[in-house]
Amino acid sequence: MIEYIRGELTELTPAQAVLEAAGIGYSLNISLNTYSAIQGKKEVKLYVHESLVTGGRDDNFTFYGFYSKQERDLYRMLITVSGVGANTARMILSAISPAELCNVIANGDERMLKSVKGIGLKTAQRIIVDLKDKIVSSGIATELHVSDQPKNMVHSGIRDEAVSALTMLGFSPAPSAKVVESILKESDSMPVEQVVKLALSRIK
Repeated sequence: MIEYIRGELTELTPAQAVLEAAGIGYSLNISLNTYSAIQGKKEVKLYVHESLVTGGRDDNFTFYGFYSKQERDLYRMLITVSGVGANTARMILSAISPAELCNVIANGDERMLKSVKGIGLKTAQRIIVDLKDKIVSSGIATELHVSDQPKNMVHSGIRDEAVSALTMLGFSPAPSAKVVESILKESDSMPVEQVVKLALSRIK
């Protein structure tokens, strides 16, 4: 089993990276979080998850690459949840950072999970129920400094209203939520109207 690959980054797209190590080029499927972390770098180290798909005419061996062990661990947990396949797990980790995902699961934030394309209410609930204890027992929550205390959700009302307003204006929920949360981290006493105005100037 391959733990990680360190090598020269020869090709990079938002969905795939090619690393050359010892004269061999490895093609790895990646998330947008990993893409952002390695963009512009010449040499990188990616933690690997190997997937063997059997059946049909040919067996398919696929590599998934992750910038951090925590992201890989979360990916492996996500694909154990019924209804969450490899592509859905990668979509979740593209829309939400590992630390944010841990907070979402720890605090039972169904709405944030539902904002990810392909995730319905039942799947969101299943992810929270199945993984809430696992992220704590595995140590990921501690490594990413995640807390399941309500303080993380103090401003959820303002956040939800702001995200809802931005969504009505035509912006995607997941990127909107990221921008709104970053604004609330800067100032936690801002009214919804001001949060939305600031978000409109920051959303790309």
